[in-house]
Amino acid sequence: MALTNTTITSWKLQEIVAHSSNVSSLVLGKSSGRLLATGGEDCRVNIWAVSKPNCIMSLTGHTSAVGCIQFNSSEERVVAGSLSGSLRLWDLEAAKILRTLMGHKASISSLDFHPMGEYLASGSVDSNIKLWDVRRKGCVFRYKGHTQAVRCLAFSPDGKWLASASDDSTVKLWDLIAGKMITEFTSHTSAVNVVQFHPNEYLLASGSADRTVKLWDLEKFNMIGSSEGETGVVRSVLFNPDGSCLYSGSENTLRVYGWEPDRCFDVVHVGWGKVSDLAISNNQMIAVSYSHTNVSWYVVDLNRVKKSGSVIQGLVQDKPIPAPSSALGTTLRRNYERPTTSCTGQEMKQSSEADRRSPEGERRSPSSEDEKEDKESSAEITNPEDYKEIFQPRSVISRTPPKTTEPFPAPLEHSFSESVLEKPGPVVKIVTPVIDRAGQLKGPITSSTPVQRVEPTVIAAAPRPVAVVTTSVSSPSRPVVNTTKPKPSTGIILSTRNEPIGLNAGDFLSHARNAKASAMGDEEALAQIRKGHDTMCVMLSSRSKNLDSVRSVWASGDVKTSLDSAVSMNDLSIVVDVLNIINLKPSLWKLDLCTSILPQIEELLQSRYESYVQTGCMSLKLILKRFWPLISDTLNAPPSVGVDITREERHQKCKACYKQLKNLSNVVKNRAEQVGRHGSTFRELQLLMAPLDY
Repeated sequence: MALTNTTITSWKLQEIVAHSSNVSSLVLGKSSGRLLATGGEDCRVNIWAVSKPNCIMSLTGHTSAVGCIQFNSSEERVVAGSLSGSLRLWDLEAAKILRTLMGHKASISSLDFHPMGEYLASGSVDSNIKLWDVRRKGCVFRYKGHTQAVRCLAFSPDGKWLASASDDSTVKLWDLIAGKMITEFTSHTSAVNVVQFHPNEYLLASGSADRTVKLWDLEKFNMIGSSEGETGVVRSVLFNPDGSCLYSGSENTLRVYGWEPDRCFDVVHVGWGKVSDLAISNNQMIAVSYSHTNVSWYVVDLNRVKKSGSVIQGLVQDKPIPAPSSALGTTLRRNYERPTTSCTGQEMKQSSEADRRSPEGERRSPSSEDEKEDKESSAEITNPEDYKEIFQPRSVISRTPPKTTEPFPAPLEHSFSESVLEKPGPVVKIVTPVIDRAGQLKGPITSSTPVQRVEPTVIAAAPRPVAVVTTSVSSPSRPVVNTTKPKPSTGIILSTRNEPIGLNAGDFLSHARNAKASAMGDEEALAQIRKGHDTMCVMLSSRSKNLDSVRSVWASGDVKTSLDSAVSMNDLSIVVDVLNIINLKPSLWKLDLCTSILPQIEELLQSRYESYVQTGCMSLKLILKRFWPLISDTLNAPPSVGVDITREERHQKCKACYKQLKNLSNVVKNRAEQVGRHGSTFRELQLLMAPLDY
């Protein structure tokens, strides 16, 4: 298979196990797009560099699960709110806690830093919003108006307004100086999950569980547009840095919107599940999502995404909108005026006076309890090298997060040939070494992204592919490879054998054409062999983390959730490992388990690996012996009188299992024609599945 220079639009960058227990919140640093903070039920806040597998720093001090996190604009500080209502603020450069703020009586559900000052806002599930002066450890003001949990807070670019989104389906706009609500937007019909201000204009975007994105004019305080094309709950919205378009993240989909008039420029199917946050760096969209203890990074190449031009999908708008008066498709409206300082003296004075006048204003001085909380909090630097690289002292001019980072290289649409190194147990996938025309091993071709966990394609040991690597002058980091595609083996790969698949000892020897040439030295041969070692370590480490994730779910006693977690990883070897355990104890099998595993068994039975086929056959036998009588009786039973919800649910599950078993019967029938022990096993399954035809 030959490589081409065509790259894909979106890809999964990496997946990590972020916490020892379930992840409860996370946030990307918006300035660099390369820093991530995660909070977990283990009461820790972990700091990560995007695309790096190891945690940079672990922040402790909370005594309950972390409910939400936020970076400040420079990404030098991070604040985390807990389910108990406490706030902790850390200085990442100094690796120490700055403040502990106690004030909310319920779980903190949203946070945001003031863009230019020492203030932050917090929202709670008790519907209260508080503005904090972190220098004085005090609550400056409390805003009341929502009737349900506050899910998102956002300061305007000039720092004078605060927008809040709530489960009560409203978006409220607050004047920080006057200390009161300016207006309320009520067009959403379900919980509002996210709000964001336009970077320049008086414009606000909101995304909701009602599957719409709405745009609000902050001069006239009315809605100027509404999308109706979302296929799921809108969890994230983000304006392009130049303000030309709006990105919307819902389940597995990224949409690009324009306004005045409303239109959808592009729809990108990413596969990120329930996306949690978005950021833009080097014209790439960085997205994160989490499930259980795992966090996944995704990248969308915005150079390949339409941000203007023809409409991909028409959107519904409430009333006619005048034609656009600018090239970007937006009418001219007022821009924010950004002050050079965080707050003027007049603003500070007005805030203080409003605080004194309002019975709701709260200001408190540091207490001994707060000081004790600060002492109990700590910042553990778990990766000193990455910490020094990212959080250098302010005196260093070229501090990071870097201002000029390189974009993540996109993987190619067509993968190159691969070989398999198989050891007892699950099969892992590694990269084929490159052999030059003289037969010399030149080292492996490494992918630009972590290797996807999929069932490997087996390549016959002979003939070996001949590959020539040439480097383009315009793109030295991306080699162009021409390789001859070998013919894959058509037989079953045995689970026990005397030699590894895809490894030829002759490839590591010198193939000189003259008699004077000597064989490759031991040290040189070992150095060549070790070149694939790092790739193998990454794969084994990733597999180990995935198994740890499944095991942590298994410890709760929920076998169904454990199996679903293994299936969601898109790695058949993980599914095989879990099934091998479940097959040893048939009492663990339930009807719910069958509906989840039967589609996976179909893949296992068609695998070229004997161990996979054996596991699939064993699982299918157990299902047929234990559940076929139940499935048959349920489907053939006469309709019941009245409403029986339990019976109806069982009937639906049995119907789904029957449909999947019918699909499997065709696979078994084809495989039963084989000779040898494998054909004998499939013929036995064919007899067990014979009742399906009646």
